[in-house]
Amino acid sequence: MKIALFDAKDYDRPAFEKYAALHDFEIKFFETKLTEDTADLARGFDAVCIFVNDTANRPVLEALYENGVKALALRCAGYNNVDLEAAYGKIHVFRVPAYSPYAVAEHAMALLLTSVRRIHKAYIRTRDFNFSLNGMTGFDLHGKTVGVVGTGKIGRVFIDICRGFGMNVIAYDKFPAKDSGIDYVTLDELFERSDIISLHCPLTEETMHTVNAGSIAKMKKGVVLINTSRGALVDSEALLEGIKQRQIGAACLDVYEEESDIFFEDFSGHIVNDDTIARLISMPNVIVTSHQAFLTREALENIAQTTVENLAQFEKEGLCDNELCYHCGQTQMSECRHNKKQRCF
Repeated sequence: MKIALFDAKDYDRPAFEKYAALHDFEIKFFETKLTEDTADLARGFDAVCIFVNDTANRPVLEALYENGVKALALRCAGYNNVDLEAAYGKIHVFRVPAYSPYAVAEHAMALLLTSVRRIHKAYIRTRDFNFSLNGMTGFDLHGKTVGVVGTGKIGRVFIDICRGFGMNVIAYDKFPAKDSGIDYVTLDELFERSDIISLHCPLTEETMHTVNAGSIAKMKKGVVLINTSRGALVDSEALLEGIKQRQIGAACLDVYEEESDIFFEDFSGHIVNDDTIARLISMPNVIVTSHQAFLTREALENIAQTTVENLAQFEKEGLCDNELCYHCGQTQMSECRHNKKQRCF
């Protein structure tokens, strides 16, 4: 199998090369992202591998199909950048449902601790031999109420970490985890009661801009917001206004709704033509990391292994356990071909 891997970074190569060699796969790494303009680079390849900021809309998928691509392998869990309806009947789509929930959950807690204890500011000060503590006062996490939106694997690991700090945990999920011991509340109640809010849900039409002007108005004054999930869960303009009005006490962001043309690239010598992200970064109570919550050695290994094994299973059996299918979401489970261990199409 010949695989075209888009948006390739140096840290992607070692693990992918290792697992591809085990299956005698040939991988070509493209630094460019997959877009309508670059889809023709996949001509002659059996499969395409993409990441969170690649584009797999209808025109791209049609171009890939015309170029002979049979499978699209996401090396991530989220798939909001893929038009599954357009893919159905043409290109099989696979994902990595879980690679390391610990990586993302631990990064969320790292952002929170860095923010509330001013670790980033202390680092900068002491590098200049400034050992003053003025303006460095934080607050205890112990006893604070944290609201967790989304209780999948990552959300539950984050809950366990918060409990270890002695925090009171409340949560919201459209599909609560049974027998989990989690204290579920309505979303409005979570907004009203939480000292800290952490987002761990997928991006869908329903969850887009979960944090908006209306929800921010319901939050406690001085609330800390953490987002390590998907950028468009938060309305960035509303977040900025909430920060300026002192309603939001701090924001810890590993994702941003317009990140696709910014994150993973070096713009240190250039002007970034995005006023919103520029204003967010300029705020003293905002920490931004560039979608790096997943970036651990363990996660990179798991991502590469699962992605390659998805393609290997598809090559060998004609189907994949981790396939995403628009049709499956429109049918009853009893009618779902994938659920019966059959090809989706």
